[in-house]
Amino acid sequence: MLDYLRLEIRRTLRDTGFVVLGIGMPVMMYLLFTNLGMAGDEAAAYKVSAMVGMAAYGALGAALATGGAVAEDRSAGWLRQLRVTPLTPRQAVTGRALSGSVTVLPAITAVLLAGALVNGVRMDAWQWIALVLLLWLGALPFTLLGLGNGYRLSTQVTGVANMICNMGLAVIGGLWFPADLFPAWLRAVSDYTPAHSFADLGWATTEGTAPGLTTVAVLLGWLLLFGTYAARSYRRSARTV
Repeated sequence: MLDYLRLEIRRTLRDTGFVVLGIGMPVMMYLLFTNLGMAGDEAAAYKVSAMVGMAAYGALGAALATGGAVAEDRSAGWLRQLRVTPLTPRQAVTGRALSGSVTVLPAITAVLLAGALVNGVRMDAWQWIALVLLLWLGALPFTLLGLGNGYRLSTQVTGVANMICNMGLAVIGGLWFPADLFPAWLRAVSDYTPAHSFADLGWATTEGTAPGLTTVAVLLGWLLLFGTYAARSYRRSARTV
């Protein structure tokens, strides 16, 4: 399974579209949003908050992109080949999930580096380390969501579904704009979305506190839901591939 994991990681990182859109786009959006004329303490605080939001957005997109690769593999017959290898279904899905989890790291670190080197964000060393680890681990539900889409849908439909999930979850979750700007009813919905809980792991870290129990519970609930969706989609693909 380790060989399979290395193969999938190399395939993803060699994808020019992934590098440009999955890594470059969140960095450009972050630098654009945080350099629009604000100054003083408000600007400094927003640079930190937006850094977490855009890092989470980049991780979300990279995680979902795993599903697009799965859909392409299905159409090319690669999944059929995997079924005749010694890999068990659990190992195949686990390998995909792990490779997807690894490939979110470049998107996260690129935005954090932009915050530190370009926008002058300063935090304690433990906060930077905790921020990377929490965002890395917290992206797993979205990897499973992408896998579920890839195993269930065609290549074209998977791309559209992932784009809708990516943008919809990011906007409603407050990754692009602070949820405090939302109407009260939408802010209440946002608090229980997976993207908001995901980013809240990072926002809590930048404030020097541990993530709240509600945040962790909500994210674990979405992890269970998306994991079930991915498992059922894989079993369905076994009947059609």
